[in-house]
Parts: sequence; structure tokens; C-alpha cells
Amino acid sequence: MTNPQDEIKGFFNEKGQLKSWPAKRSKKLIAVNFLAGKFAEGRTYSEKEVNAILDEWHLFGDSALLRRELFENKWLDRTLDGSQYWKKGSNV
Repeated sequence: MTNPQDEIKGFFNEKGQLKSWPAKRSKKLIAVNFLAGKFAEGRTYSEKEVNAILDEWHLFGDSALLRRELFENKWLDRTLDGSQYWKKGSNV
């Protein structure tokens, strides 16, 4: 069985950072899954902390896009005002 990340390996640099955002939906979902793995369950993050984590793992300068993708694809949940985030499935 192949690693789903192999499908998007061209989007990563040698340090494992996303160089660009895929255009195809199927590849975006693989990238979102990769980014979701950078967040711990059971922990609440401020928007600033989420941005800092995302900034470590991408190079195209759009943490707002990535935050939105994580939320819309149900990997992260957030408060109504967007000030706090947590990984879905966590009892926070």
C-alpha cells in the first residue's frame, strides 16, 4: 500500500514544508491531513499558536487559508469568535 503523502511529495521541500498549495481537491485533502498531524489532541490553541505551527510547515505565507481548510475539513474546531482552536475528537 502506498503512502498518500507520496501523491503530493512534489509540494514539499527537503525539510517537509509545503512549498505550494495543491489545486486538486484530492491532493488538498492529503495536505490538510498532513497539517492536522501537527496538532495535539486534548490541547487548546490560540489563533496565534495555530498560525505559528502552520507557518513552520508551509512556505507560501497563507496561514489563514490553511486554518480555514483545517476547520472546514473538520480536523480542527474553534470557538465562534475564532480565538481558540482544538483538534476534533478532543474533549477540550
